Amino acid sequence: MNKIYNWGIVGLGRIAHKFAADLAKIPNARLHAVASRDMERSSHFAQQYGVTHVFGTYEDMVHCPELDAVYIATPHVSHCINAVYYLQHRIPVLCEKPFAMNVGEVEQMIAAAREHGTFLMEAIWTRFLPLTLKTLDIINSGQIGKVLSVKADFGFRAPLNPEDRIYNRDLGGGALLDIGIYPVFLSLLLLGKPSDIKALAHIGSTGVDEDTAINFRYADGAMAHLHATIRTGTKTEAFIFGEMGTIHLHSRWHEPSSMTLLRENERPEFFGFEYTTTGYSYEAEEVMRCLDQGWKESPDLPLSFSLLLMETLDAIRGEIGLVYPNHDQPKD
Repeated sequence: MNKIYNWGIVGLGRIAHKFAADLAKIPNARLHAVASRDMERSSHFAQQYGVTHVFGTYEDMVHCPELDAVYIATPHVSHCINAVYYLQHRIPVLCEKPFAMNVGEVEQMIAAAREHGTFLMEAIWTRFLPLTLKTLDIINSGQIGKVLSVKADFGFRAPLNPEDRIYNRDLGGGALLDIGIYPVFLSLLLLGKPSDIKALAHIGSTGVDEDTAINFRYADGAMAHLHATIRTGTKTEAFIFGEMGTIHLHSRWHEPSSMTLLRENERPEFFGFEYTTTGYSYEAEEVMRCLDQGWKESPDLPLSFSLLLMETLDAIRGEIGLVYPNHDQPKD
């Protein structure tokens, strides 16, 4: 990989800063352009990271010269419209999770990517972390036997503020789409599509889920037990139970972390990982690897997986009665 990839960032919030800092540590990546709705904010961000091209609207950045890929870090209510716009201009897109608000929007994004022959990937950074790759290696090598169940949680206490994005239904708030996506992702990655989905939730005063418990059942008897909450802090760890052993992903399992392999009559085996970045570098490197190969999607995180993930999130929302009026079409 000899090419230097010029990246643009669309939406300059907290996560954009993490992505920008990680890009600076990748030898063949360069932050080339930034865009927000506020030129002053764009200029300040650009000064902080030494960016040449600065834009005060999301749309104007399509005219940036030598732009190789964009990272969309806007609120997820805007993911579909932002991603489709860049795809229509044949600019490869890495779009933050959740990919969109519902299946219909994800289908629009995929259709645009295929119509215009342009790369698209959901930014599920956890998929590419060394922790996840080692987990898959242990499972695929048969060290814990068949996976029988997955248990994963993600929780933190978010003070109630109706204007805050995480409590604001108009901004796609709630525990499920913000953090519940991680336990759901892990189950789908390891066990695939469930045959049965059950969920319960506490819907708070602002109309979003503040605490959601999810159970998956699979045709082969496997189970998943998942939990997401913004009402209290949880350990945010995961356990993968197999016929012959258990993998314990330590807190906080969705981001750079460590793990332990537990097997009967054997000493626990600990795995630690050396990280020189926050962890967003791995997904950026995957995008560049795919672009180097001329691929339109990642073989390790294909668009079919993102579609399944959103179908599953929609099904969970159906179970708990969570509706986003500005995005969900009424059913006949």
